[in-house]
Amino acid sequence: MVRKTKEEADLTRRQIIDAARRVFLECGVSHTTLEKIAATAGVTRGAVYWHFRNKTELFFAMREQAILPFVDRVVFKEDDSDPLYGIETALREIFHILGDQPEVRETFEIISFKCEYVNELGDMMQCTGGQLDFLGKLTEAYRRAEARGVLRPGIAPDDLAHDTFLFVGGLIKHWLAGRPDERFRADAAALIRTHVALRRAGVDQAGPVSPARSSHLSKAA
Repeated sequence: MVRKTKEEADLTRRQIIDAARRVFLECGVSHTTLEKIAATAGVTRGAVYWHFRNKTELFFAMREQAILPFVDRVVFKEDDSDPLYGIETALREIFHILGDQPEVRETFEIISFKCEYVNELGDMMQCTGGQLDFLGKLTEAYRRAEARGVLRPGIAPDDLAHDTFLFVGGLIKHWLAGRPDERFRADAAALIRTHVALRRAGVDQAGPVSPARSSHLSKAA
């Protein structure tokens, strides 16, 4: 009986988070009330308070749920013979997740466009622990590329990692905001290939890199 009660509680919690995501997306975070979330979830306001102290705690739970697929799927392979291709693969996986998991995509739309970062949410203007972990792994991947001689010389791996971090953050926002036929969404993979290829040793004097050529460079080194 206890097990069943816990399972029911977990189910109700997921229902509330799902409802919050739908209402946040429709109304924006600041215009969303717990009463509206409860009605959308089909539960009482008391049930919402049993799981979450306030709207802010519910917002963070929604965000945490969306981060989990990235932890499992965005991986920089440490034993990869070509760390730059490993970086490209990891970056492309971010957009695969956004494309094939609507709940994650909607959460990122809320975080990017439907939220005012004031009061309790003001701290979200800073990098999260997950973002800093991603930046750290990206930095290590560029350092491995340098050690293996495949990184374009003259630029510190740490600086390249920060540049890629900012590139991905901007691309995510434009990907989310764009129509399916707009370049930021339709050509995201090609943009990533070119971004990474321009960091590869030997391409700095080779002229512009086309998407097809950058893909070849990524796989040939």
